Amino acid sequence: MAQVIMLKMDGTEAGNIELNDDIFGIEVNRNAVHAVVVNYLANQRQGTQSAKTRGEVRGGGRKPFRQKGTGRGRQGSSTSPNQIGGGIVFAPKPRDYRYTLPKKLRRLAMKSALSSKVEEKEIIVLESLKMDEPKTKEMIKVLGNIKAADKALIITDIKDENVIRSAANIPGIKTTMVGEMNVYDIVNHTSLIVTRDAVNRIEEVYS
Repeated sequence: MAQVIMLKMDGTEAGNIELNDDIFGIEVNRNAVHAVVVNYLANQRQGTQSAKTRGEVRGGGRKPFRQKGTGRGRQGSSTSPNQIGGGIVFAPKPRDYRYTLPKKLRRLAMKSALSSKVEEKEIIVLESLKMDEPKTKEMIKVLGNIKAADKALIITDIKDENVIRSAANIPGIKTTMVGEMNVYDIVNHTSLIVTRDAVNRIEEVYS
């Protein structure tokens, strides 16, 4: 099993923690990660774009100008796509972009994303992360102590409002729980900050 140094909130070492190789030490499958990231982004699309076709544009009841003698190409309707203010050819319409991927593929992508953070030494394991009250200044101090990158994802095992609110106003910092983390957020943030309890929870869920 891979061993990672565990840190306290003040940046000092709190011993080592062993990470399950079946979750944090597999060979990274970049195709699976890519497929899941594309799926995540597609599922976030609202799909509300809409434009009018020639049948929906107002007007077109009469011929815009006479057939002959104008020197212009003949036109039968002002709603034609080649007319100013006319309809749009193959106009986009509201649609649902959501689709699902196999569970095994999603699990493989998650394990690959976690393993890549260990492989690239971008994972930071905290002994604990507790805030007595919401304090942005305190969270910035903790992030500085543990040398987190400007873009960091904080994962906790349970919802902690003080931690969430302390990090909410810091650009590039996002908080989530084990049950809500996703592959996109993991690969989109440079540092992955995980509490010891969150590591245990991840190993329970994905083992």
